[in-house]
Amino acid sequence: MAENTAQTSVAPQHDNDPTAAATPAEGPLTAVVTGASSGIGRATAVRLAADGWRVLAVARREDRLAQLAEEIGCETLAVDVTEDLSVASLVQRVDALFDGRLNALVNIAGGALGVDPVDAADLEQWRTMYETNVLGSARVTRALLPALRASGRGDVLLLTSTAAQAAYEGGAGYNAAKAGEHMLARGLRLELNGEPIRVIEIAPGMVRTEEFSLVRLGGDRAAADRVYEGVEQPLTAEDCADVISYALNAPHHVNLDLVTIRPLAQAANHKVARGRGL
Repeated sequence: MAENTAQTSVAPQHDNDPTAAATPAEGPLTAVVTGASSGIGRATAVRLAADGWRVLAVARREDRLAQLAEEIGCETLAVDVTEDLSVASLVQRVDALFDGRLNALVNIAGGALGVDPVDAADLEQWRTMYETNVLGSARVTRALLPALRASGRGDVLLLTSTAAQAAYEGGAGYNAAKAGEHMLARGLRLELNGEPIRVIEIAPGMVRTEEFSLVRLGGDRAAADRVYEGVEQPLTAEDCADVISYALNAPHHVNLDLVTIRPLAQAANHKVARGRGL
């Protein structure tokens, strides 16, 4: 979708001001992609590697990461974004691999659990969604901000959802978690204004991946398939990765604050044209 601009990184400037811009240096751009073991995270790691980025793919499932590394030649690290010590190991790996300079943090780790109404909700599922989607993204972002600053050309990208923009029945817990992540992006953008770090939010609607609805619905394959029933072309993980690639490879003065993407069949969270050949 975009011309490949992944050709320069930036060397750190030794200065007392941690927010001071660094000076350019030759080399490929570097990215950490969370949630890279499946779905949109995996597709994004594949796409950025094809674009010429040096990718450090992170997720909890080491076997999936090993398969990804074999396929695209990326670096990998098993990380749980809800654990401080695990994220600290990620910082150490970025320091070792990229000399403490990071051009893009792509926060994709997250997900949804359950479709119960509020009066029957499993609040532990709500807690897990908040811990992963909001606090996980905040934890990793906070930890890697020094490396993003050191690059002189940084991006923080958060994958939220149209669930952050409009409520729907049975979705209140996920709505709340993704709305929290949306506000994290907005607040961070204000706080980093004046520094060479973009904050980008990508909010997909109906995306069919191998795990999202299956996990949300407790492994019920039939129920997961019904989510997409009558929709011939929901978004794919690769569609989302294309948009992420475009945002990250755009000239660095161009900041895509918020991009909402839906399949043609979906006009809103609750408005889907089913059985119309779309």
